[in-house]
Amino acid sequence: MFTMKKFIVVVLVMMMALGLSGAGDVVCAAGERFVLVSHAPDSDSWWNTIKNAIKIAGEQMDVTVEYRNPATGDLADMARIVEQAVASSPNGLIVTIADYDVLEGPINKAVKKGIPVITINSGTQEQSAKLGALLHIGQPEYAAGKGAGMRAKAQGVKKFLCVNHYMTNPASVERCQGYADGIGVKLGKQMIDSGIDPGEIKNKVIAYLRANPDTQAIITLGPNSAHPTIAALETMKLKGKLYFGTFDLSGEIAAAIKDNTIAFAIDQQPYLQGYLPVVILTNLNRYGVLPGNNINSGPGFVTKANIELVEKYAGEYR
Repeated sequence: MFTMKKFIVVVLVMMMALGLSGAGDVVCAAGERFVLVSHAPDSDSWWNTIKNAIKIAGEQMDVTVEYRNPATGDLADMARIVEQAVASSPNGLIVTIADYDVLEGPINKAVKKGIPVITINSGTQEQSAKLGALLHIGQPEYAAGKGAGMRAKAQGVKKFLCVNHYMTNPASVERCQGYADGIGVKLGKQMIDSGIDPGEIKNKVIAYLRANPDTQAIITLGPNSAHPTIAALETMKLKGKLYFGTFDLSGEIAAAIKDNTIAFAIDQQPYLQGYLPVVILTNLNRYGVLPGNNINSGPGFVTKANIELVEKYAGEYR
């Protein structure tokens, strides 16, 4: 298995091969500071894994990593936070492309100022390149959704519900669109704007299933929508009766996989999205080395067959 420690060793070997390992050849900057700006609201627990990743990477690399985000998930607020981060002149910026049009200006300012930028999580590799970022680390969202849809199609699913708790993030729509395309149907009213309030999500899922009793499957886009959906199925006594898949992992999702409520979870390995940018930016800042390609952190499908391998790390490393 390729672990984080092995990754660091590989980087060090690369530096040695380039003649950068001798004490007389290396100039290590002191007090490097990086800023990670995400689009996630404070209520989104999924990002705890990324917060843990940047903490560990910061300690290992001996750098400071600041996490900033819009409290409510408002993207205009996120754009302002990116501008503030750029104005503080960090040694590197790590940022999600939650909405290209909203964030293009602030990210361009960072690039023009000479601040190295790595994009993660939301957005595409093409958008990252257009913004002038060094590389993108994340999961191709449409492809992940389509893979999930193909699994559902193999189970005979034609009618489904996509619970979208972050409708303003284009990447979330790509997930639902990919799911529909994987099944081979048009995406329409099957995608609901659930909001982020757990009680509201639960009620909307119940209302949809009552209005559409022929629904065969559900796809949720993360713990924020998965947890209330589990509660909705419990209320309606439908646990295990619908083909239920979700993006991302949590302790509650892992338990639901084990008791057959959820068939699969799509793991985009967020730990890598937080950890790798810090390591890469540190080595770029100190030694001038940089990977030549984007990095796909996912997707990987977690099912009952392999859940025990990842369950104990959910919310911390997975």
